[in-house]
Parts: sequence; structure tokens; C-alpha cells
Amino acid sequence: NSFANRIFSDVAGDITIVIDGESFLLHKFPLVSRSGKIRKMVADSKDSKLELLNFPGGPQTFELAAKFCYGMNFEITAANVAHLHCAAEYLEMTEDYREENLISRAEAYLDEIVVQSLEKSVEVLSACETLLPIAEVVGIPNRCVDAIAINASKEQLVSGLSRLDCDSELRGGCIDWWVEDLSVLRIDFYHRVVSAMGKTGVRPDSIIASLMHYAQASLKGIGKHQFWNPNSGTVENGQRDIVETLVSLLPADKSSSIPLSFLFGMLRMAIMVDATIACRLELERRIALRLELVSLDDLLIPSVQTGDSLFDVDTVHRILVHFLQRIEEEENEDCGYDSQGLGSPSHGCVLKVGRLIDAYLSEIAPDPYLSLQKFIAMIEVLPDYARVIDDGLYRAIDIYLKAHAMLTEHECKKLCKFIDCQKLSQEACNHAAQNDRLPVQMAVRVLYSEQLRLKNALSGSSGDGFLSQKISSGIPSATMSPRDNYASLRRENRELKLEISRMRVRLSDLEKEQVCMKQGMMEKSSNGKTFLTSLSRGWGIARIGIFSGGPAGGKQQKSGRKSRVSTGRSRRYSVS
Repeated sequence: NSFANRIFSDVAGDITIVIDGESFLLHKFPLVSRSGKIRKMVADSKDSKLELLNFPGGPQTFELAAKFCYGMNFEITAANVAHLHCAAEYLEMTEDYREENLISRAEAYLDEIVVQSLEKSVEVLSACETLLPIAEVVGIPNRCVDAIAINASKEQLVSGLSRLDCDSELRGGCIDWWVEDLSVLRIDFYHRVVSAMGKTGVRPDSIIASLMHYAQASLKGIGKHQFWNPNSGTVENGQRDIVETLVSLLPADKSSSIPLSFLFGMLRMAIMVDATIACRLELERRIALRLELVSLDDLLIPSVQTGDSLFDVDTVHRILVHFLQRIEEEENEDCGYDSQGLGSPSHGCVLKVGRLIDAYLSEIAPDPYLSLQKFIAMIEVLPDYARVIDDGLYRAIDIYLKAHAMLTEHECKKLCKFIDCQKLSQEACNHAAQNDRLPVQMAVRVLYSEQLRLKNALSGSSGDGFLSQKISSGIPSATMSPRDNYASLRRENRELKLEISRMRVRLSDLEKEQVCMKQGMMEKSSNGKTFLTSLSRGWGIARIGIFSGGPAGGKQQKSGRKSRVSTGRSRRYSVS
């Protein structure tokens, strides 16, 4: 080779070393004086041509090792120290053959330079990806992983980031600078680094920020066409490993600092790459912990199964079940009588989720591929106390009936039985009474409910009989256990408070009607309009606008739903 000829221009080469098909014409003496492997090969072979198989780093690294044997000067850097160390290990360039041999020189650089710097440790660790398995035998990855974790912890303490209230949404200027550097690592090395950071005390917020950045850098190139067949190739398998690993690295304390948008983005990715059930359930449980804070667009998860509904209803159903289990566990942990009920924080969350699910039902109802079984399952999973009024549920069912005109009368009855006519507002009742999509029995129930409401309004009754019935039914039984008595009292308490909330809604409606009646009587007094005419005017059909089933109203709703669906699907592949 050229560098050998410059040193011994008057001495012809006497040995040829072949590395990956590339030949090096060299001299035996400088090589065997430092390399135990070449010394043994020369002694065992009469041929002057030797081939080194699977040489770490390839011809370029061997050239540097040969220069070292010839005593030529070159610089050891973070970019080549891992290659040189592995090559020296392969060539057996130990102190047994010459002092300050290549292994000891590489070791000294690692100890004095690399492990003292987080940035250089990341660079060396990244270089080890192409040097396996010999790099693991030498122990370079473990040293770099430990160095990164320790230096990150030191950096955090020195910079004072642990005392700052950092914005976990990556919008602030106090995110650790090394977060971006870690994104160059392969997922298995990244896993080891983050695990080590957790043990050295790096803040969870910093780890979450790193996970988010790594996901954005590694998963941003995923395309829709790649996932209709999750078992089609190694690209999907690689992305699946990334998703599953990142989910496993999420802080175990279910930290609320993890943005919901990131959790939903990872959930969408997990579904698309067909991640394990355990991975998806973990994301669903974390989302369920804060379901009351979720937006409607987050729940509109596109389905990747061909022939299925447009949206992944099963996933949302599981999230809702996890949420209700969490609420039940929180209530069971408290043994006090006065801390639970409709006014408790947990019930406030249930009411928010109830409104969210009703809105979700309205969005998925127009889907022609949505089966009646899935739609009903989403309705009945919510307990009765999750809805103060059933207007949202009525609207969703009406949209479903309109989009699925082929339902039988039995199926329509089965669906409409979930509507409590006593929990419908005045506007919804007016609309339901004229809705020809509803079964006849449903219309009769609505009219009967309206008669009771009108009777109570004219008589000034406020439902005292109902309250008395509830109070009398809530007396503990002597045959029940204390725990059952407590559960029964808590249930009755919740029902009573729910009825009070409904009365407030009714009272608000009556106050509005009173204002309308007064205005009507004043305007029509000269024409001799009666009280009932004014009452009818106060309850005018114009107030039913949002429930209108006419052509204009229907088109308007349809347009709105299309807009919603489009918004949800446009974020399909988002993650952030």
C-alpha cells in the first residue's frame, strides 16, 4: 500500500493482507511485532497472502491499525475510537506484544475523553451499531450508556433545570440540550440509555421530552400504504419495535405531564404497526386516567381493518371501560359517606366524559359500516348518572337511524329504549314528537312525558313525590351488610342529586317559557289571545333548530359531521 512504500521504499512487501476483497501489500515485521493474531497466522501459514474475515470497521479501520503498527501518526477521535478498539481486539494488539499498544491507547482515550462528555459518549455509542457483537465483548456500549446517564444527571444538576418548571410540551426553552442528541441512537441502545437515566435520577419530564423527540424523529416517515398488511416486511417490524419500546419506557408513575396528544399519536401508531396487545392496553389505560380532558378529535381514531367501520370504535370502548373502572376504584377506596356523590370530583369527570361520548356517538353515527351492536355497546357502557339530560344521546340515535334506514322495527325499538324521555329537554321532546324515524312506541312515550311535564308546570309541582319515593327507598335494610348498606345509600344519594340537577334544568326551561309567555300576552293582548296561545307561542317550533330533521337541517348536520371526520382522519398519521 502507499503508506508502506513511503516508509520502506527500498524494501519490497513480503505479506498481503486481504480485507473484504481489498488487498494491502505490507511487511511482516511491523505487523507481527504488535499483532498477536497476525503473528500466529504467519507462523501457521506458508502462504504470503492472508485474509482477515469479518474484520471490524472494514478496510478503512485496518489501514489505521496498520499505520499504528508502522509508527505513523494519526488522530484518535470519537468517530474512530470504537472501530480502532474493536480492530485492536480482533488483531490481539495487547501489552503482551508491545507496550502502549493499540488496545491500551484506545482505552485511555475512552477513559480520559469520551466518558467525560455526554456528546462524545453518544457519538461512540452510535458508532458501535455497526461493530456488534465484538463491541459488546469489548464492553464499549455499557461504558457509553453509563457515561450518558451520569453526565445527563450532572448536567441537570449543574444547569439548575431540576428547579425550573419546564414545559413538557417542548414549547419552552428549558428542555435539556441532549434530548435531540439521543435521537440518533438505534432503538435498542436508546432503550438502555433511558433505562439507565431513570436509575440515575434524571427527571421524568426530561425523559418524556426525549421520548417525544425520538418518536418524532423515528416515526415521522411512516406512510399509510405501509400498514394495511402489518406482517408484510421488516420496515413495519422495525417501526413496531420502536413503538413498543417507547411505550415501555414511559414513566411508571402514570405522569400527567405526558401530553395527551402524544399518547393518542402513539396509540394510532401502535394500531397501524400492529403492536402487541399489552402495548396498546398500556396506552389506553394511560389515556383513561385523564379521559375527561380528551378532545373529540382525539377519539376519532381511524380503523385500519378493511371492511370495518371508518373509526376504531373498539379501542374507544376499551378506553371508556378503563375510565369507569378507575372511577369505581377511586370511590371504593373512600369509606366516608359524605365525600362521594354527584358533587364529587369523580362524578364531575363522569359528566364530562358523558358529554364527550355523546358527541363521539354523533360523529360516528353516519358511518354506514358501523354495526348496531357496536353502536349500542358504546351507549350502554355509560352508567345512567353520566347523563343529566339525554339530548346528546337522542341526537346521536336520530343520526344513526337516518343513516341506517334499513334497520328493522325491532332494531329501532332496541336502540330507542336507551332514551329516557323524562331526561329530554323541551326542544328535544318537540322534535321527537314529530320525528317519523322513531318507532310509534317512542313517540307515545314522548307525548306522555310531555303531558306529565305540562301538568306539573301548571300545578306548580316540582317532583316532591319522586323525592319522597327516593328517600323512602334509601332506608338501609337490617338484612344487608354494612358494605352493601353503604353502597345502596351512595347509589340513592347519587340518584337524588341527579334528580335535583334535572329539576334545575326544568326550572331553567320554565323560566324561559315564562318570559316568552309574558312577551306573547303583551303583544297579543289587543287581539284577545288566550293564555294557551301564548304558551304555544312560547314553546315555538323554531326552538328545535339543532334537532331539526328536515332537509335543510339534515344537510347542515351532515356537512358538519363531514368536517369533523375529515379533521380526525387528517391527523391519522400524526403523532404529536
